[in-house]
Amino acid sequence: MTATPRPGTSIVVMGVSGSGKTTVAVELAQRLGWTFTEGDDFHPEANVAKMRAGIPLDDEDRWPWLRSLAGWIDGEETAGRSCVVTCSALKRSYRDLLRNENPSVWFAHVTVTEQVLVQRLQARKGHYMAPSLLTSQLQTLEPLEDDEPGRRVPGDHSVEETVAGLLAAVAEDRGVHPPD
Repeated sequence: MTATPRPGTSIVVMGVSGSGKTTVAVELAQRLGWTFTEGDDFHPEANVAKMRAGIPLDDEDRWPWLRSLAGWIDGEETAGRSCVVTCSALKRSYRDLLRNENPSVWFAHVTVTEQVLVQRLQARKGHYMAPSLLTSQLQTLEPLEDDEPGRRVPGDHSVEETVAGLLAAVAEDRGVHPPD
């Protein structure tokens, strides 16, 4: 039995804390006219409490969060809607889980120098992700590989330049274009 392909594309904007995932993803979703969700909103309260306390999450903390987020993506794909989602997606195994049941997932890995990340995190107000956790995220990060669906895009530039780079990449890879 052949599964019926679901229309749409799900773009997961990924990277470490401070890379600009949310800012880029919101702008990308607006430009495309797609649904947006913030992956951090899917963290259970226990994960949020650990991060507020400056305690790095481990795989056991992340799996339920990732499954919940994958379920949301599945709901969007099943409904035939395209979406933009933020998620650190630090390891390939995490990315594999997100696209396992969701074949249209395409990753936009926003890359930023460590110096810029530190500056951004120090300037950030009101976010529960402690800046001290950047080191553990950088150590955990497995950059997007060439055989994974998606692209790496520099995020050290303006939001407009980063989004323009993402739009060009997703147009080339998936034929997705903003509405006129």
